[in-house]
Amino acid sequence: MKRHEGVNVHLSGARRRAGFDEREAPRDSQLLERITTRDLQAFEQLYRHYQPRLSRFLINIVNRPQVVEEVLDDTMMAVWNTAANFRGASKVSTWIFAIAYRQAVKARSRWDEPLPDLQDNDQASTEARPDELLHNSRSHEALVEAMNQLSSDHRAVVDLTYFHGLGYREIADIMGCPVDTVKTRMFHARRKLKRVIAGDAADWL
Repeated sequence: MKRHEGVNVHLSGARRRAGFDEREAPRDSQLLERITTRDLQAFEQLYRHYQPRLSRFLINIVNRPQVVEEVLDDTMMAVWNTAANFRGASKVSTWIFAIAYRQAVKARSRWDEPLPDLQDNDQASTEARPDELLHNSRSHEALVEAMNQLSSDHRAVVDLTYFHGLGYREIADIMGCPVDTVKTRMFHARRKLKRVIAGDAADWL
């Protein structure tokens, strides 16, 4: 992907700066509107706002720490180049996460990785959506470790649900699939996680 020199400088600068307070960030839609006018300062603010969340999300899809930064940069370059295409049909965060997901899938296609069972997309879910957050650090650590044994699409659904607090419809928009597919992926992911996580740590699943 061709890089814009000015943007690359700001990408690097954004990584170096710490202590960004999300409460001080202008509304995402305002930043995106400024980015359509090629406002590099707005782009840097948006990058700094999303970098931690996207990094956390991407590692669970590509499962290769060494390529997360590359995919993150490709995602934000796509935001820079296509900001004018955003029409407000979804939240800005949903739009950006959808771009990140597509970039991650593209990167993932460069190596072999087992895909989710096709039956996952056809079976109806028999469980309600999980709506409880993790109760303690022990459960959190157990979940992160167990997630490494899931397929990338199942990891993405679990990550977006538990770590980003998104609903099934938003996740479906991000992943470009029906809501029922998200539900079945979560059903099978939770079933496998329960087998992997032993004892009390699995009670919340």
